[in-house]
Amino acid sequence: MDFILAGFANAVDPQVLILIIAGIAAGIIIGSLPGLTATMGVALFLPITFGMSSVNGILLLIGVYFGSIYGGSISATLLNTPGTPASAATAMDAYPLTQQGQAGKALGIAAIASGVGGLVSVLMLMLISPQLADVALKFSAPESFALALFGLSIIASISGKSVLKGLIAGVVGLFIATVGMDPMTSYPRFTYDQLSLLNGVSFIPVMIGLFAVSEALSTMADLMSQHQTKIKKVVTSYVLPKWQEIKRLWITMIRSSFIGTFIGSIPGAGADIAAFVSYNESKRFSKEKEKASFGKGNPKGIAAAEAANNGVTGGSMIPLLTLGIPGDAVAAVLLGALVIQGLQPGPQLFTNNGELVYTLFAGMFIANLCMVIFALLGIRYFTKILRVPKTVMVPLILVLSVVGAYAINNNFFDVYVMLFAGIIGFFMKKYGFPASPLVLALILGPMLESEMRRALVMSEGSYEIFVTRPISATLIAFAVLSIIVPFLLKAYKSLKGVQNTHDG
Repeated sequence: MDFILAGFANAVDPQVLILIIAGIAAGIIIGSLPGLTATMGVALFLPITFGMSSVNGILLLIGVYFGSIYGGSISATLLNTPGTPASAATAMDAYPLTQQGQAGKALGIAAIASGVGGLVSVLMLMLISPQLADVALKFSAPESFALALFGLSIIASISGKSVLKGLIAGVVGLFIATVGMDPMTSYPRFTYDQLSLLNGVSFIPVMIGLFAVSEALSTMADLMSQHQTKIKKVVTSYVLPKWQEIKRLWITMIRSSFIGTFIGSIPGAGADIAAFVSYNESKRFSKEKEKASFGKGNPKGIAAAEAANNGVTGGSMIPLLTLGIPGDAVAAVLLGALVIQGLQPGPQLFTNNGELVYTLFAGMFIANLCMVIFALLGIRYFTKILRVPKTVMVPLILVLSVVGAYAINNNFFDVYVMLFAGIIGFFMKKYGFPASPLVLALILGPMLESEMRRALVMSEGSYEIFVTRPISATLIAFAVLSIIVPFLLKAYKSLKGVQNTHDG
């Protein structure tokens, strides 16, 4: 208890608060720019912390981390351009709300859900981090494969009107994911002697192309044909969602926060996976009539995705602080920051530096509160982006997309990938093929393949390893249910409808 009180006393120091707020502001800006991920933002600020104290330096980076994850939802909501991979799921319902003239409401829900996800994950980190870390340690290759398979089973739920078109997009994404070096033998596959393809096709340029560039091309086509669809006037005043609307989202936000925290605590699983899994679970738990509104501006879709991807922020710190194992790429950068500050993450960190650990916990708690306040106050300014004329906005989106794609690896090849994906995305949109399944498959494909092959090496070629281990068997069962239950329900409804017709 003494450590907790001392931690909060240290975290409310004015200098610490200023650094947290500065980190959040910088993170929101970084996250809202396509291609500039949370990992990149934290890495850019790492050198600034070298001359700071341990607490000040780490909390500045945590502020950037938290702000970046939320910041991605701003461009996803307003421009259908996910700033970070974690907000690709958010765009599916947030952008339709913007098109309905409710950008302020969408941003408000995203801000509140982000805060709830972050706060729940920090509380979990403080209360049960050792127990969650033990569960995460049980994840080996079979469990990681099962998690990736469960993630891919979501494709049926995010395919929109046509499940077949969604599955086709998913298969294309899986095929693209096979490009590059074989994960086990390092043999080049589908590289056609292009050195830039040896590391595979980066999903971030593809995501920018499919969402941002395709949207810009669609807008250009509308402007040129002079048949641009008129969008309702967007509310640009300071608008918060009504209390009744937030009340209806609490269960979704809490459930998604736990999902995000758990997935974040699994090394290798990131915020993008958590957001899509949580989005699917939110749809599954919704009433039958409500399920059809997902992808058309359902607030639960926004709340689920944002609570989950912000829940990952605390979840990824669980294995980092308790075991010294980073949960994701950002946590790996934070691991480096801790080591630079002379701290060695692991069980001894809690014993030898208890006050510092709880200061970090308190700082993370305060950072989430500050982020929500900052986000809600900024809505009136964020929504003004929509007042910019389309003739100015389209070139601006294209420039930011090019800069974002190039900044990933400082390689023009990624820019070409982005532009090609943009053209493909334009035609996908025109013919009703959803982009989200392709992005999800591209993200999960490498994990699915490499973990399956590692598991088979562990079992000497026996597939029994996937069903004899409790966690992997459970996840595979969930994946199978996720695929077949919607079809069974549809068949049941059809049968019931036929019976009612005969009875009538």
